[in-house]
Amino acid sequence: MNVGDLTHLAITTHVLKWLSLGVTVFALFVATLAAASDQSGPAYRYSARYIASLERKLRPMFIFTPGRRIVYGQCVAAFLLVSTSVLFPFDFWWIGLFFIALGPTAYIESMRRKRVEKIEEQLDNFILALANALKTTPSIGGAFNGVAAVISDPMRQEVDLAIKEMKVGSTLEQALLHMAARVGSRQLDSALSSILIGRQVGGNLPKVLETTAGTLREMRRLEGVVRTKTAEGKMQLWVIGVMPFGLIFGLQFIWAGYFDPLTKSFVGYVIISVCATLWVTSIILARKVLNVDM
Repeated sequence: MNVGDLTHLAITTHVLKWLSLGVTVFALFVATLAAASDQSGPAYRYSARYIASLERKLRPMFIFTPGRRIVYGQCVAAFLLVSTSVLFPFDFWWIGLFFIALGPTAYIESMRRKRVEKIEEQLDNFILALANALKTTPSIGGAFNGVAAVISDPMRQEVDLAIKEMKVGSTLEQALLHMAARVGSRQLDSALSSILIGRQVGGNLPKVLETTAGTLREMRRLEGVVRTKTAEGKMQLWVIGVMPFGLIFGLQFIWAGYFDPLTKSFVGYVIISVCATLWVTSIILARKVLNVDM
């Protein structure tokens, strides 16, 4: 066999490789599409519940991105990761699937926490502005309208929605309870409770709100002290959590095939499962220790 025949054979093999990969990808796409289109199948029911869960978490933050768009992005990312692992094989590629699956949920929860923190930062100013507005108007609904013009997002979004609910027939109590349920902040619950209780029992409501604003400000100062004291422990928790992955990739880079005994035998998979369980357990226990109830 001459050089030309070898070259032709290599080209044919290369073309067949890409053709087989294309057929496999197309078959997987058709199978996935068929499973997702079957409304009585488990894949459709799970995806529908997952999409509804994403949208249910986004709506209270006034984010109306369709959950289906997020799922499409996850599918594309997973497909690219799997395709890359087939064309350019590398170890532990499946870890990327784990992050792709849980990434959107974790990111949405992070967004919710940051939004709650920002609302809590604005809370004392909101209560003081409401107290000042009540000094000029006897109507608490009118005071809410006046406050909405001088506060910024995200607190203004919540106040605007509460005003709209009152305009369509909800009572003040219902609107404030809905606001508390959407945000999920104990500081906001305390502030709204002071408004409702002060309104029901009567008395000098602006003075009550000013006292509440001062109390909330002091609570935030104390929470800041506690967060400062626990920051070092949380940083150590992050180091402990990330260290195993750094060791795995470092050892694999230095000694290729170092983890083959673990990834090519049943006993190795058992050891990996036990280690992963202990790692997750240690992270959960450390979080519980550092999670100060404030």
